[in-house]
Amino acid sequence: MLKSLLKPFFLFLILIFCADPIMAQTKTAGVETETLRVGIAGSKPFVFDESETGISLDIWEKIAKKKSWSYEYVSFENVNDALSKGGVDLVVGPISITAKRLETMQFSQPFYNSSISIISRMDNRGIWQIIKPLFSIKLLLAIGSFLIILAIVGSFLWIAERKKSPEQFPHDPLKGIGTGMWLAIVTMSTTGYGDRAPITLIGRIIAGLWMVISIIFATSMVAGIASILTLSTLESTTVSTIEQLSGRKAATISGSPSEEFLIKTKVKVIGVDNLDEAIEKLESKDVDAVVFDRPQLLYFLKNNVRENLYIGKAEYYKQGYGFAFPVNSQLILDVNRTLLKLAENQEIEKIIHTYIQKDE
Repeated sequence: MLKSLLKPFFLFLILIFCADPIMAQTKTAGVETETLRVGIAGSKPFVFDESETGISLDIWEKIAKKKSWSYEYVSFENVNDALSKGGVDLVVGPISITAKRLETMQFSQPFYNSSISIISRMDNRGIWQIIKPLFSIKLLLAIGSFLIILAIVGSFLWIAERKKSPEQFPHDPLKGIGTGMWLAIVTMSTTGYGDRAPITLIGRIIAGLWMVISIIFATSMVAGIASILTLSTLESTTVSTIEQLSGRKAATISGSPSEEFLIKTKVKVIGVDNLDEAIEKLESKDVDAVVFDRPQLLYFLKNNVRENLYIGKAEYYKQGYGFAFPVNSQLILDVNRTLLKLAENQEIEKIIHTYIQKDE
């Protein structure tokens, strides 16, 4: 009788002790099978909205596959809207990791190291571009200095020769100094017409000193003038460095790190919604350059034949791209661990190079 009563009691205890683990397993399974809301924000080649492909999306899908996560995509204009209004679990795209953004969101480790670069036009040189070097400040200063030196030498020659050789060096100061300058030029150039020559000892000493000085100094000055003209002629119409853009107009995506970078470098910023609009403003000469993330610029040039566009070698504001999460997200550790494994296996590099060729 007692045994028959104890048997159901023990079965009851077993059910009580086993119930909590079973319920816990069920709850955990529910979390693992919950569909994640993944925000999409960014531009090509990291995000292609129409086909749900791109560097960022391909990397995310590899992570989700390895973790057996189910998810659904939701498109947004920018990362801030996705996290503040979209109610998403994370945002996938070319999202720059910045100190300012860390105030309102968290990031994964970077999966791509980017930078900011400049695209500009290679315009054909017009008549003004060809003759413009002749009016440069440096050239005018060099010519002015040279004429002053000639005037000084000519004056000395006139003062020395005017009494002994009035037929060569007239008493009129204007004509006499002009004759002295002519003699200085002929002497400096070693032409030696012989139509004018000093006959006094002092005049010959001045002419001799001028010959030595002209070899050392005047010839170098003439070479400098020629160098200024040559460099100005060879000067390209492209923009290679950010210093060349100071005070000029440049287009970039509104709200991007490029915009903040341009403001700091005293460039007149023209904000646009996308890269296509920025390039359009560049080609229509509304702006002097487009400044944006280098991988997007390289991708654009690779897939759009633009022989009149040039991307500079200079890179600025180097930054990492990562995935963005709400501040209290529990996904970051798993995402980072999987990103490391993908990087170690060269899988991320393979994905990147299917969209962007290696930067030369």
